[in-house]
Amino acid sequence: MMILEPSWQMWATFALIACAIILYASERLPLEQTSLALLAALLLLFHFAPLQIPGDDAGGMLDARRLLAGFADPALIAVLALMVVGQGLIRTGALDEAIRMMTRLFQRSPALSLTVTLTAIATLSAFINNTPIVVIFIPVMATIAERLNRGPSRLMMPLSFAAILGGMVTLIGSSTNLLVAGAAVGMGQPAIGFFDFAVPGSLLAVIGLVYVIGILPRLLPVRESMASQIAGEGKQFIAQIEVRPGSPLVGQSAVAGMIPHLKGMTVRLIQRGEESHLPPFEDVLLRPGDTVVVAATRALLTEALARTPDLVETGGEEDDDGAPADSMLAEVMVTPASRVIGRNLRLVGFHYHTGCVILGVQRRSRMMRGRMEDIRLEAGDVLLVLGPRDRVTELRFSREVLLIEWSVLELPSRHHAKRALAVFAAVVAVAATGVLPIAIAALAGALGMITLGCLNVRQAARAVDRQVAFLVAAALAMGSALQATGGAAYLAQHMIGAMAGMGPALVLSALFALVAVMTNLLSNSATAVLFTPIAINTALALGVEPTAFVHAVIFAANCSFATPMGYQTNLLVMGPGHYKFADYLRGGTPLIVLIWLAFSALAPWYYGL
Repeated sequence: MMILEPSWQMWATFALIACAIILYASERLPLEQTSLALLAALLLLFHFAPLQIPGDDAGGMLDARRLLAGFADPALIAVLALMVVGQGLIRTGALDEAIRMMTRLFQRSPALSLTVTLTAIATLSAFINNTPIVVIFIPVMATIAERLNRGPSRLMMPLSFAAILGGMVTLIGSSTNLLVAGAAVGMGQPAIGFFDFAVPGSLLAVIGLVYVIGILPRLLPVRESMASQIAGEGKQFIAQIEVRPGSPLVGQSAVAGMIPHLKGMTVRLIQRGEESHLPPFEDVLLRPGDTVVVAATRALLTEALARTPDLVETGGEEDDDGAPADSMLAEVMVTPASRVIGRNLRLVGFHYHTGCVILGVQRRSRMMRGRMEDIRLEAGDVLLVLGPRDRVTELRFSREVLLIEWSVLELPSRHHAKRALAVFAAVVAVAATGVLPIAIAALAGALGMITLGCLNVRQAARAVDRQVAFLVAAALAMGSALQATGGAAYLAQHMIGAMAGMGPALVLSALFALVAVMTNLLSNSATAVLFTPIAINTALALGVEPTAFVHAVIFAANCSFATPMGYQTNLLVMGPGHYKFADYLRGGTPLIVLIWLAFSALAPWYYGL
């Protein structure tokens, strides 16, 4: 390695990086603002103090084009495109059936089922970006916590950690892996294959899962979440369902007050023409034209609509499968001065005026019996409505009802679930076999999700995390500045000097520990990009193959367990789990130490150091 004299540009770069680390860790400014500030500072620095890139035969300068190249980096494109692909799976409910099967397992053997569930999450995270996996499983773990009579704080952090551990196994398991691979190729190293680090990654993931399943829940406090109360998940609505020709309800009868196809909903009335049937209903077989009045929670109604989109006549646009197009579910409250007070739903003309249909009515004072359309509205009644996105949004300006903003929810398009699974399988297959680079496969997969109707353009745009985009671009700019000023080589020299006489295995272990600490203070993406050149230069200076050192950065940068800002999935479970900052330190620090020790023992044998 060429001995470099530190320049003032190098020290200025170090100072900017230190300031960025402090701002990222303190969260005094939004991540996007800190990232933009860092980019602006680097651009100004090297505009007024031009620097030639060492080793560039063409005499290239560290200019704006190179510093902003992170926005077009293939690794970043792959990460953002995979977010869109993952959102397609969520939007279509493609994994819902598997989730229901796992939930049922908990009724038989909670301990075994927790092991199976977290193992399945880790396995899925090896092939799907782990952020959408955590998004999918948060409501599942909340349900499991309720059935086990546990606080969600015992399950949410294990969910995040299991997903992170699974992301260590394959190249697309985490955005960190892709970023390290891209940075390594940028330094002239061979491209990292899909399963190149699967063996050590799997061993570390298994060791980590043993801790996450057996020890972590015992270290976490029992802290009840108020999320379900705030969201009103137990609130009962009176809803009315028309039995149409060809409906799966035809021929069914109520068993213990419930109809098999309407799971969990209590039947309160069956109306057939002018004849009303009250409980019990065992002798009543449903026929086309019947009206079924049920009491159900919003979650049950949403599940029934997602499973059978034509259960309710919306009167709006439908897609090519006969399902409501771009439908949204929301709750609205009847205002005290509303003109609909005292009118029944038949006379209100809600669909005519708003383009939305009323699915259910909820009144806190009492549970009503009778046909929903005969209910006379009162101030404070909550209506569950379904309609196209633009019509639901227009309810914000209504004088008759107040839109409860947090209640707005898009219905999953389950009729497109098979398409979403096919697109996802194709992306994984072509990326794993090397037919296409991951960036191209992921971008094509994102396009496939939109083209096949699994997502629309707006939903795809919302799936892209701007924090990730700006953070990665800033981190890559920092990496370019470190490399061009010689900062990466300078740090590697001092690391080697501090460990003079020590073997590559000890240097590798020390590098792992340093990266693992930094990934919890900065971010796994920024840490990965910053330390990849340092790791490669260190390996070259020691005269060993850089593969082990690059893999060490991948594994260590994924050890973002000790802080909530260490990784996005930690932030996602912080609210549902009702966690504090100290909870991550208590639960995550021992896991980092465990993974570090396991890697330090495994690496000399596996990599032949």
